[in-house]
Amino acid sequence: MHELKQNKPWFDEEYLGFLDKRKQATMHWVQDSSQSNLDNVNNVRHEASRHFRNKKKEYVIAKIEEFEPNSKIKNIRDLYKGINDFKKGYEHRINIVKDEKCDLFADSYSN
Repeated sequence: MHELKQNKPWFDEEYLGFLDKRKQATMHWVQDSSQSNLDNVNNVRHEASRHFRNKKKEYVIAKIEEFEPNSKIKNIRDLYKGINDFKKGYEHRINIVKDEKCDLFADSYSN
């Protein structure tokens, strides 16, 4: 059984069902490699891929609609900030500081 991915909002229980169905069809085909089982694997695979593609498309459309108000009120800075955060994901911010000897080093979680 698969675990839900926290960084992929479209990964839900229905997604897990399609993954399990695809895995079961493949295992059934491996055990009995007949043409009907191969056709079943292909049908399940196409159905799962179509579902995954549509879920991701719905998520992207929702994110675009989330950014749309910034575009309409000409708030370009927040619009691009949202777009870049969406494209890149979370990135840990590194602060560069100087120590007592005026040497540069990256400030991490340790002091």
